[in-house]
Amino acid sequence: MAVSEHWKIKRETAEYYDRIARVYDALYGDEQSLKIREILKKISINVNDVMLDVGCGTGILFKHIGVLGSMIVGVDISLGALERAKRLIEKERLENAHLIRADADFLPFRDEVFDKVFAITLIQNSPEPQLTLREMMRVAKGSSEIIVTGLKKIYTRDVFMNVLMEAGLQFSLLNVKEDVKCHISICNKSRELPAKSINNRAVQIVSEQV
Repeated sequence: MAVSEHWKIKRETAEYYDRIARVYDALYGDEQSLKIREILKKISINVNDVMLDVGCGTGILFKHIGVLGSMIVGVDISLGALERAKRLIEKERLENAHLIRADADFLPFRDEVFDKVFAITLIQNSPEPQLTLREMMRVAKGSSEIIVTGLKKIYTRDVFMNVLMEAGLQFSLLNVKEDVKCHISICNKSRELPAKSINNRAVQIVSEQV
């Protein structure tokens, strides 16, 4: 994909979620919460866990896990969505929740700092999903669980699995109810393909933008 097209997609994605941020929860809140409940049946969150929600949107995940773990950080490219998430954090008094506006492909964190990384309904918006997933792997600790979902209307089961495998993830897919609109995977870093601090494609994109 051409670099200009890559950034065009990201800009359009940010603008789209800025426009619908005020009504996002009304449109998709129940759907998202259903996915999250399925995920929480399969993972355990420890009191000391430091967690990352990539593409946090309006903060729906925070409602479910904000009181668990020691810290949760949400990142999103949409300022409008983050403003809604901030209101939720203040309303729920989630003192362990923090928000950062950032690109999912260039996360502003050191290597291997998070115990859990979530990407719920994210990768369909990524110009290059493997790049996004590799960046998530970079910031996840070696033993971390990386939870990734893929919309069924975008990805068949086989295509979704191929995206995960090409990124270098080991994973298991959850058997979910038909009304859950995503494939849900619980992933770990592959021992054969450790995450790099930044891949060649990312370097090219940065260089051409400067």
